[in-house]
Amino acid sequence: MASISSSSPRTVEEIYKDFTSRRSALVRALTYDVDEFYSLCDPEKENLCLYGHPNESWEVALPAEEVPPELPEPALGINFARDGMKRKDWLSLVAVHSDCWLLSVAFYFGARLNANERKRLFSHINELPTLFEVVTERKPNKDKPNMDSGSKSRNSTKRSSEGPGRSTPKSYEDSYGEEEDEHSETLCGSCGGNYNADEFWIGCDICERWFHGKCVKITPAKAESIKQYKCPSCNSKRSRQ
Repeated sequence: MASISSSSPRTVEEIYKDFTSRRSALVRALTYDVDEFYSLCDPEKENLCLYGHPNESWEVALPAEEVPPELPEPALGINFARDGMKRKDWLSLVAVHSDCWLLSVAFYFGARLNANERKRLFSHINELPTLFEVVTERKPNKDKPNMDSGSKSRNSTKRSSEGPGRSTPKSYEDSYGEEEDEHSETLCGSCGGNYNADEFWIGCDICERWFHGKCVKITPAKAESIKQYKCPSCNSKRSRQ
């Protein structure tokens, strides 16, 4: 039987870091790199799986050959359904299975944790939107928060090195936070990471979600020349229409 190696993440913090890194990779595959991911899932090929790696890279590859595998395996044969479904529905299906895989890997590593540690691990994980919610842009709270009606006209591109302010649209923070601190509850629409005042953030003028500049490859200098910023998801949605 396969066992958890000594180099595997062992603490709650290590397992959560592994989870978020793999999740960031899958978010990128299903949003920013979606066209490349779609093209790699050729139904004419053998069973393919979508992997997210701890170094935040993603890969479409054949499943592991050993039984049982070193780690839980992603959904098998995701490429076979690609041409038989609408693209958005197929991506949503892959996202759901990828969510299941991320949880299975996290709890494989967490098998040796005690009950309180497992509870704390799941609590951390549950604060992030699922891949399915990111891909489908579902928001449990559909009511838009009150905003200063003049704020957007004064600065149509919501870019800031200081991060979201009080008029920040709360796409995910209302759903996953406890209304403790509006800044800390803001989540990146790409990686799902929490707001950090030391990092550059940029807001999409279409879907009104906020993103780490590094996640969408936008620098503060580049942001200054953008009149209206559209995130990768909104850009790809516009191109398919």
